Amino acid sequence: MPHIVIHLSGNPDTTLTRRVVDKVAELTQTVLDKKLPVIAITVQYIASDAWFIGGQSLAEQGKSAFHLDISITDETNTKAEKARYVREVHAAMAALRSNLHEVSYVHLIDARAAAYGYGGRTQEYRHQQAGV
Repeated sequence: MPHIVIHLSGNPDTTLTRRVVDKVAELTQTVLDKKLPVIAITVQYIASDAWFIGGQSLAEQGKSAFHLDISITDETNTKAEKARYVREVHAAMAALRSNLHEVSYVHLIDARAAAYGYGGRTQEYRHQQAGV
């Protein structure tokens, strides 16, 4: 069950949104072993003249950027899996976005199982009910 928030620079683009969502969902499944039915993704666009890196807007730099936050249950992925996810998401975004700025972030948020959940139940509750 990850919740993913993706910020993309530029104007809203439904084709790009679909491609990004599909690729991020695929990587979240294959790299982090998360199940598609509980992957929730939101996408927001930020105007390039309102996104600044190094004191200059992306519009001024002629660049694009993204920021991805993913909340996952703490202790469900290794450091190596998380590092691979950061690499593969960045590479995928570079393939989908022209002139991607290197300073585009992926943030994996390890949330405690007792403080995170969906459907009115925490991940800790689900873990205990699974008998694992």
